[in-house]
Amino acid sequence: MKRLVLVFGALLVSAPAQAQSVPDLGKFLPIGAEVETRVDADLTGDGLVDVAAVAVKDDERLLVVVADSPRGLVKIGQAEMDPSPLGSAELKVLRGVLIVDDLTGGTTALSSTYRWRFDPMVRKMRLIGDDVSLYSRTWAHDGRDVSTNRLTGVQISTFKKLKGRGENASYAPSKPIRKTVSRDPIYMGSAPTPERTMGWGN
Repeated sequence: MKRLVLVFGALLVSAPAQAQSVPDLGKFLPIGAEVETRVDADLTGDGLVDVAAVAVKDDERLLVVVADSPRGLVKIGQAEMDPSPLGSAELKVLRGVLIVDDLTGGTTALSSTYRWRFDPMVRKMRLIGDDVSLYSRTWAHDGRDVSTNRLTGVQISTFKKLKGRGENASYAPSKPIRKTVSRDPIYMGSAPTPERTMGWGN
């Protein structure tokens, strides 16, 4: 009798794992690409497991989001990322929002956090907010933070003045500057890069 109970209990424990299938990204990535990091979660709100991953091949680095559906897998977002990160990106999902943390650059670093939410009207991942921080890893220059809410159109910039040297170096933030930006939808693939947010390049 004990053996029967144990077997039945094992079946109950393994049942949820069997019910949750993990999408195969193979055909959605460049041939030969390696997955730097990924997260499996329901991004579309239909109860099925979707996946977001950062894939790397040579000098190409991509963020790819694939949704599961009764009709099969479909790509709902893709964006280019800096091919030379300072470590692997971090992906997580909170209340249906995909959060992408990345650190790029060199002695001058750019730390960025992008938040994406699925838009059921167009079935694409929409940018709802992004935070970018510019700083010196060697305390060589001033820094700057830019935080943008893409739903309200409010952007707040804070300049950080370098004070002290060596072990005594620190940043002193200035009074935040608030301005209004467009609230037009921005979908994955057309979002401003951290460099562009900081005013570098086009």
